[in-house]
Amino acid sequence: MFESKYSKVLTVVLIIVIIAIVLLLGFLGFDYIKKYNSSKQASDFVEDYQGDVTTSEENTTDDSNENVVLDSSNETPITSTTTGSGSGKKKYNGFTVVGTMKIPAINLEYPIVEEVSTTALEKALIALYPSGDNLNQPGNTVIIGHNYRNGMFFSNLKKLSNGAKIYVTDYRGKSVTYQVYNKFEASSTDTSFYTRDTAGLAELTLSTCTDASNDQRTILFAKQI
Repeated sequence: MFESKYSKVLTVVLIIVIIAIVLLLGFLGFDYIKKYNSSKQASDFVEDYQGDVTTSEENTTDDSNENVVLDSSNETPITSTTTGSGSGKKKYNGFTVVGTMKIPAINLEYPIVEEVSTTALEKALIALYPSGDNLNQPGNTVIIGHNYRNGMFFSNLKKLSNGAKIYVTDYRGKSVTYQVYNKFEASSTDTSFYTRDTAGLAELTLSTCTDASNDQRTILFAKQI
């Protein structure tokens, strides 16, 4: 009798464990598929986007505009070239794309959108401009991305070191390489670095929450090279 009851209890426990394992595997599988599909969608878009802006740039001849800005520290001219045609902004998941970002060191490829909202952050990276309506301009451009702690968006930003390369292509077809030169953590209430002085140079500030807390931010500074 005792062995029979013990056997039944053991069977129930075994069934519960099996169900728990199946549910866990199902959740992990769903999360992996979601991450894969999202990353592939973003990667495919970046590839097509860069192909389109490259074609537009090649088809543009004499209608490009060149703006020269002086670096206030040493009066070195900084040249910014924008193409005159083929510069229409595309849509990605309903949001207006202003460019793309690639960081090979952490296998990151994502569109950058101009809408600032929680919904937009769930789909892409968000840009805050120092001036104008385009990336790769003199000044400090802030790029914000989610840390989903699963490799998506800016989850692996913490793995970057000084010297890492960041490639940004704007919607007019201009591609610029930036190099990371500073990384630190700051409070989520500290936004002083959003308006930092770059002495007239084109720089990026990348921002995301830390793994430990949503109240802390991982911040990276990168300069055009």
